Amino acid sequence: MAVKEGKHWRPMFKGLILGTLLTSCMILLYCLSIQQIHFNLPEIPVPYSCAHRPSHLHPKATTNMSQKNSSQPCSPKVDIMFMKTHKTASSTFLNILFRFGEKHHLQFAFPDSRNDFFYPSLFQRSQVKDYKPGMCFNIICNHMRFNAPEVAKLLPLDTSYITILRDPAELFESSFHYFGRLVPFTWKIPGDDKLGEFLLDPHGYFDPKGFNYFYLKNLLFFDFGQDNTLELEDPQVDEGIRSISERFHLVMLVEHFEESLILLKDALCWEMDDLLFFKLNARKGSTVSKLTPKLRARALEWNAIDWKLYQHFNQTFWQKVDAYGRQRMAKDVAELRRRNREMASICIEGGSAVEASSIQETDMQPWQPIGEKSIMGYNLKKNVDKAHRKLCRKMLMPEIQYLSELGVNLWITKLWGHVRGIINW
Repeated sequence: MAVKEGKHWRPMFKGLILGTLLTSCMILLYCLSIQQIHFNLPEIPVPYSCAHRPSHLHPKATTNMSQKNSSQPCSPKVDIMFMKTHKTASSTFLNILFRFGEKHHLQFAFPDSRNDFFYPSLFQRSQVKDYKPGMCFNIICNHMRFNAPEVAKLLPLDTSYITILRDPAELFESSFHYFGRLVPFTWKIPGDDKLGEFLLDPHGYFDPKGFNYFYLKNLLFFDFGQDNTLELEDPQVDEGIRSISERFHLVMLVEHFEESLILLKDALCWEMDDLLFFKLNARKGSTVSKLTPKLRARALEWNAIDWKLYQHFNQTFWQKVDAYGRQRMAKDVAELRRRNREMASICIEGGSAVEASSIQETDMQPWQPIGEKSIMGYNLKKNVDKAHRKLCRKMLMPEIQYLSELGVNLWITKLWGHVRGIINW
């Protein structure tokens, strides 16, 4: 009887400890992460370009969309603003950018003490580590809430603005899974199928003033610095979409990631080698909720602004593909897939991603959502030849570990990571 009572009280005791620890740590981290007061910084113009031209960054002959019939030399564009949206395969693209930046010895604008620019606060230049007005940065790519005037004061005029979108219904499902436990108004949703229950009556649960509310409504629009609680008919919605369209040179789509990379290669004069990737931060299939047509419709209705945003850029995306040439695109995508399969056979033990419990190296463990280990990762082959060993490790490395390797101070992120690890115990 005593043994049974002990088993009964153990989970309650554990829950009490974890609940107290989580609450205390969230308060501590909130205090630590409150955005600092920003004093007016002097306006020192950034150079038109921060690109340098070492011998290995030489012009190459290329054929781009506007010059289909004539090959003309161009140099890789290295001044890049990547607007890293949430739950959009952006960590996979970040890995591509990190490797490109290292290859060309570029200067990154990184945050200080964490892996984002004080999100969800609007971006400020002073959030950049060791920032001084007039400094030259080539690449900025960590999570931020976009603030166009401040970004423009940080980066050179020749900067290429890139971002990525995802079908809003799928994004909402992913965001609900990943961030749901961090949004207090979800705690009162009954039953096991909290996503389905929420979509039955979102207005009954949603609190536009609640902590972390933005993760569960029009998250894309919010990431771009816009008001995600507007009514769809509000003129500010169209104005917001128009401002994004005018600012960003290429808007990629998760559902057509490889085609997006080929368009990027063409626009920035990159090489196929620069595009090689493995899918990072993928969830194991058993944790992905299959949206029924009815739930998908409800998710799109609830995220109507994101859906309008996505439809707009889906149209412009295929206009760019048509300009590039459908047949040419199919050929280049096939080549990229072939190269990626080749790299997988060289680098990945077993040839595919594995569950977190099967990842052998701690340094290869991806960041996990609170309460479970649903994000998959990779094991590096032990007999990788010397020519590929470094590249393989970089391609497989999760975002947090890669940032640390690039010298970013992530003490707040790592502290939060330890808390999450205890909670996932």
